[in-house]
Amino acid sequence: MRKSAVIFVIGVFSFAGLSFTTQAQEPEKFNYDESQVGTYILPPLLQTPDGKKITSSTQWNTQQRPALLKLFADNVYGRLPGKPTGMHYKVISEDKSALGGKAILKQVTIYFTPADTGASMDVLLYLPKQAKGPVPVFAGLNFKGNHTVHPDPQIKITSRWVANDKNAGITGNRANKQTRGLQASRWVVEEIIARGYGLATAYYGDLEPDHPEGYKTGIRTQLSKNLKIQPNEWGAIGAWAWGMSRMLDYLETEPAVNVKKVALQGHSRIGKAALWAGANDTRFAMVISNESGEGGAALARRWYGETVARLNEAFPHWFSPNYKKFDNKPNQMPVDQHQLLALVAPRPLYVASAQEDQWSDPKGEFLSAQATNPVYALFGKSGITAAEMPGLNQPVGETVRYHNRSGKHDVTLYDWQQYLDFADKHFRQTQ
Repeated sequence: MRKSAVIFVIGVFSFAGLSFTTQAQEPEKFNYDESQVGTYILPPLLQTPDGKKITSSTQWNTQQRPALLKLFADNVYGRLPGKPTGMHYKVISEDKSALGGKAILKQVTIYFTPADTGASMDVLLYLPKQAKGPVPVFAGLNFKGNHTVHPDPQIKITSRWVANDKNAGITGNRANKQTRGLQASRWVVEEIIARGYGLATAYYGDLEPDHPEGYKTGIRTQLSKNLKIQPNEWGAIGAWAWGMSRMLDYLETEPAVNVKKVALQGHSRIGKAALWAGANDTRFAMVISNESGEGGAALARRWYGETVARLNEAFPHWFSPNYKKFDNKPNQMPVDQHQLLALVAPRPLYVASAQEDQWSDPKGEFLSAQATNPVYALFGKSGITAAEMPGLNQPVGETVRYHNRSGKHDVTLYDWQQYLDFADKHFRQTQ
């Protein structure tokens, strides 16, 4: 085998990487050896599918951006429908002295049809009580129900399907009161409120239960007529992304929220959905990917950690059926994930990895974020200027930012502190 340099071709720009050994991807194995990654050429960012060069932000917005969105819809995530008719909201409860008097807590149900008995999503909204005006908000979906975000006993326990978890005492696919605050460390509500931000979250299972048959009871089936889309035209990632936009629809009706400054955050599979939502819905002012890995921020063409084939085998319901055409053939995809990240431009983008989460390919996430530089440059924005992947816990980048945190696959206080600092930089300066 010969050593060869990895070259990233990005429009009219190129970045030369380290030398790796070329080796074909083997479907039954997973690679964690950087020397075995192989060679790959990324699809160009600044060249349209018909070969036209993109040299301005106007060309990007009117030509390349819609072309890339269509390629991702056709080949990866499926079509993303619009807002349903008859959608409305109902405040279920409100506490104006939550968190010891520091916050306002609202629980709101979003009904996706005219009836109050159809498909719906429960939103948990925390707002700082002493705010002098509308506040910026972090928004995102949670994994096990709103009641797991904080131990407050007034938060409604979800009655939806929940994945069993022996360690958490979840059996029979139902949540219980013992799971209150189960994932509070991933949301750091008090820290967010103390920094002057709000938090809006909903359970991703309200939109589609996360298993191969979940579409039968989720919105892909329930709303197929209303949205004029069949269940097989999109996947669960799309359903979750769609729900994030519906959460933003609600936030637009909330006077205490600065809807021009809503940051969308997602972890792991929800990070994949957050990127797809943020790419499609430019109302999100900032997009944050926390260890989203393959099908999210990581480059698919890098043979490292999780693969397209493994995603489709383990989670056949997540993506469009067309995505399976690229099992073990990522180099044949017409897109790669740096192009998805670039669709966030010119809005601020944060990509985060974790040292012990090699499955998500931290270096692949860094290279993908770094590769967006030419697009951000079209808008006069600086992305990641660091030539090499940074050391642990050393964030780099301006409008595009990246860090590789010590620790495992998770969302930690350290992560949130970086996101809050990033939001301060980009939101506070325009107040």
